[in-house]
Amino acid sequence: MPTFALAGSFSRLQALLLVLILLACQGNAAQTDWTPPLSTRGRYIVDANGVRFKLKSGNWHGASGTYTGSGDINVDSNHHANENAHTLPLGLQYTSIDDILDGFESLRINTIRLQFSNEMIHDMAPVQDAWVAANPQFKGLTPLQVYDAVIQALTDKGFAVILNNHTNKSLWCCGVNDGNERWNESQTDDVWQSDWLFMVSRYRNNGRVIGADLYNEVRRDILYDPNWNGNDTHDWWKASQALGNRILLEANPDILIVIEGINWTGIPVDGLPHHRPTLEPVASLSHTFLATNKLVYSAHFYAYTGPNHSGATGIGETSDLRYRDYSQADLFEVMNFQAGYVALDIDKHYTTPVWISEFGVEGRGDILASDATWFNNMVSYLTTYDLDFAIWPLIGYLGPNNTNGWALLNWDPTTGGRDGLYDGNDWRVNAWNTLLDFTGDPESPVTTPTRWQMLNLDQGDFIQSLVQMSREDWDPGARKGMCPDGLRMIGISAASTRALCTNSASYTWASGNPTITVSNEAYVTEGDWASGYTKYQCPSNSYVVGYAIRNSEVSTVLCAQASTTLGTDGSGTRWFDQGDNRPADDAGGDFHYGQSKGQCEREEYIAGIAFTTRIGDNGSPAAILCRK
Repeated sequence: MPTFALAGSFSRLQALLLVLILLACQGNAAQTDWTPPLSTRGRYIVDANGVRFKLKSGNWHGASGTYTGSGDINVDSNHHANENAHTLPLGLQYTSIDDILDGFESLRINTIRLQFSNEMIHDMAPVQDAWVAANPQFKGLTPLQVYDAVIQALTDKGFAVILNNHTNKSLWCCGVNDGNERWNESQTDDVWQSDWLFMVSRYRNNGRVIGADLYNEVRRDILYDPNWNGNDTHDWWKASQALGNRILLEANPDILIVIEGINWTGIPVDGLPHHRPTLEPVASLSHTFLATNKLVYSAHFYAYTGPNHSGATGIGETSDLRYRDYSQADLFEVMNFQAGYVALDIDKHYTTPVWISEFGVEGRGDILASDATWFNNMVSYLTTYDLDFAIWPLIGYLGPNNTNGWALLNWDPTTGGRDGLYDGNDWRVNAWNTLLDFTGDPESPVTTPTRWQMLNLDQGDFIQSLVQMSREDWDPGARKGMCPDGLRMIGISAASTRALCTNSASYTWASGNPTITVSNEAYVTEGDWASGYTKYQCPSNSYVVGYAIRNSEVSTVLCAQASTTLGTDGSGTRWFDQGDNRPADDAGGDFHYGQSKGQCEREEYIAGIAFTTRIGDNGSPAAILCRK
């Protein structure tokens, strides 16, 4: 009989070991079962096989600075929450990187948002031995070399990494007048761009460095608000559009470009205008890159901030609601209005993944009931709408001199002991498990949706075709716009400076990508489709992919020769000189708010553009010829 008992015990032990092994493999699978490079398909990020890669991620801060800007930088109490990172990823002073990465695996995340400052990149002084006491292999390295080693360790372990330019100066974010309010607050645009090209090129051969998060929490400084298409030095849309294209063209065509919305405008005083725009401006003007499947938008949400609340207590505090003051239903509504709609609205020029790249709340100590409710509501929001996320922060210190309980993984600087999410005293554990357990993935591989992209000529040329960029200027001196390769124009604004591109239906360029520049009515041979108006029409078997204007007047139309014979049926002439004339299904979305627009049906192509310069008219587009 004992033999049977022993056999039974042994069998249960084997089963237990097998379960543990399977669980371990499952935990590792979250990091390793994907194939780079990543790209986007509609609202989803996918790997090279078209399988969704959801960003289940966290922030590992420190390399962007923890110094508060006052007092001796070497004194820990002059750093945020007494946590002195020495401009390195936090924690390396007190625990080994292997233990840190094991902790990340226990959290079941797959991606690390890794902060850096521009100042850190240029710091050539070796780190002090004490700063990396628990990681002696980093002794003698510069901060950037330690950053390199951290990235290598992360990616060797299977994690994806998103580089995040958090600050200009190595200071804790985000103080008033701290010199980090904008990407060019303490440096020039040229330095910002060259630093990014340097960083992306540096990790180009590591396929698990998947993203470039261009700048953190763009916000007002003492004098100026950031803007979206203001065409000045505070224009975040302009700066991120230019840098995104440079990174993809000059540094790494495979990397994702992450653009956070505007974090704050105005003066936080009751009675004065102030707001947190986040991704609201994207509805009227989104980004279009040379590669149309590399854009990810991001936004940050915290309980103590709000749509019109700066998050301040005392100076800068207003009577506006904080996010924690909203009911769950109202919170969902306001977050969808500010950010979620970008992913959730299908078939729009702005439809792309939304990454909530910062959210969090304190997990220990005396917690406001409203903060706890907000965090649980946030988890419900992320699961209800299946959005990508990154919690803030992953690493922190808890000990006699450290009482900050925000991090999921904490180490005691005096003992080296760990106090993590699963170590028994963090109230967020159930909500976190709910978030990580959620499986809302679409069927695999993810279906490739129709692409819709905007052209914006407000500020000058907007040529998003790699083919055309290698060719001569088709209309020197004019302002030109051209769709990304593989897309065609399907709509244009009566105000001249906006157009809509798509790949709906199958229209492909002939071999060699030939184009024809049209500047007269030579190809209007099948009847007058806009009587009394000048008509620039493509030759047979070609379609509009670009156009040029001088002031508002149409100057030329650029036509792509098709690879097959094109039909001449369709809806014909679409006038929009007196108002919108667009499909009823709003395909592509409103690509020029407040202006009249003409747009062909999904299956059609634009064969020509009509305009007039008669008295009272400025030569802007008035009609398009739609065919299929």
